[in-house]
Amino acid sequence: MYQNKKVLIVMPAYNAAETLLQTYTEVIEQDYVDEIIIVDDASDDETTNIAKSLDKVTVVSHSENMGYGANQKTCYRLALESSADIIIMVHPDYQYTPKLIPAMASMIGNGLYHCVLGSRILGGYALKGGMPLWKYIANRFLTAIENLLIGAKLSEYHTGYRAFSKELLEKIPMEWNSDDFVFDNQMLTQIVWFGYTIAEVSCPTKYFKEASSINFSRSVRYGFGCLSAAIRFRLAKMGWISTRQLPEQ
Repeated sequence: MYQNKKVLIVMPAYNAAETLLQTYTEVIEQDYVDEIIIVDDASDDETTNIAKSLDKVTVVSHSENMGYGANQKTCYRLALESSADIIIMVHPDYQYTPKLIPAMASMIGNGLYHCVLGSRILGGYALKGGMPLWKYIANRFLTAIENLLIGAKLSEYHTGYRAFSKELLEKIPMEWNSDDFVFDNQMLTQIVWFGYTIAEVSCPTKYFKEASSINFSRSVRYGFGCLSAAIRFRLAKMGWISTRQLPEQ
């Protein structure tokens, strides 16, 4: 608990057997963590069996692979059903350090922000942590365009380390978002659309063979999806289109 607020960690997992235990061990060592939910998106490895062997964990397994966005939808639905007040997504591939959980929980729990991102760009950790140069350049390019179209001033839109308040998750219509990777960006456009400020904390990151990563072709598709989400936000803001993702207020 943090100031009588329940802190729940969600882990959207897929083929994370080699890194799940290491991530879990560091998560459980952090202050304030009350519960952990792991959703396995029909992995081909032992992810579900390993998750079921862990203490203080609720495990849900999709019967078929539904996609990264769909996995998050399940995570957040279960978190809200569990009466969580502060929900923090930690990828089980150990790319982001769980040691930032207390800081992110306190920023939400003190009512300062409703969304906090762990940024790999702040502090210059991305390249130091092994991010491929082409991914770094694409990240910086997409972020600059998205900031321009959305009107935010984020250092990056593409981190998977995120903390949310219960109020925010209940507010945004995430069910209309993609079931694929672009879900993350669509969610950020919704958060800005509803008038919430997004905070960032500097986050060290690690790139290694076992860490999850999408290939080049999927990265290109993801990039175009991010640009589409930002353009749709700008058109909706101008009143030129209306979407279920960004409803009239």
